[in-house]
Amino acid sequence: MDPHPLSSDISPRLHTFRLPTEYQYLSSIPYSRPDLLFLLLHGYGMNAQTMLSLTLPFLPESAAIASIQAPNQFYLGETPANSKIGYNWGTRAHGDASIALHHAMIRSVSAEMRAHCEVPPSRTILIGFSQPVGFNYRFAATFPKEIGGVIGICGGVPKDWETGNYGQVEASLLHIARDEDEFFPASVTADYARKLRTRARDVEFHSLPGGHRFPSKGKPILRTWLQRTFGLTSAADEQP
Repeated sequence: MDPHPLSSDISPRLHTFRLPTEYQYLSSIPYSRPDLLFLLLHGYGMNAQTMLSLTLPFLPESAAIASIQAPNQFYLGETPANSKIGYNWGTRAHGDASIALHHAMIRSVSAEMRAHCEVPPSRTILIGFSQPVGFNYRFAATFPKEIGGVIGICGGVPKDWETGNYGQVEASLLHIARDEDEFFPASVTADYARKLRTRARDVEFHSLPGGHRFPSKGKPILRTWLQRTFGLTSAADEQP
């Protein structure tokens, strides 16, 4: 009997293909014309609604907001039937594809929101918690004309930041770390300001007490940075 044409001595080949896919984001737009646009990116296992709820108290009421849900979904518990669903931005196994998809999603949402709100790229700000922080820094170094600011919270600087094929960052960068972060320890984040300044002129770094959680006491830092970098248009926006 003749062997099957796909016998075991022939190594399988990996193929890729693309299909149209829908992604989601939540938006909040003020009645008056907004003067800033914030793009929010949640952490691993979270979702767009959680990130919006965490971030909303920190932001000016005059701003437009889009909270983007990560493209990859998974069950958070061991039993799928009774488990909540979380979302993530990618894994090491498909790093390049995950970065490309992140960039495409940011460009698509920001273009749609800017067209609706008439906010320029120079007043568009990325805010990421945990996993997407490094993705956002890469975006700012890849598309310097498309973003005005990046806020990284409890996240990392890309490992190839100093050696990779990136350009200079025109956006202002604010990084907030935690001194007891179990994923990004203080011994590592202590060098982040120096690393970020190798590609960006305007870098502000803070380390707050606590572990890997959204910093509830970070509001004065964020508001002061917004005041310095972009200005706030009303007295209500300037209140801590």
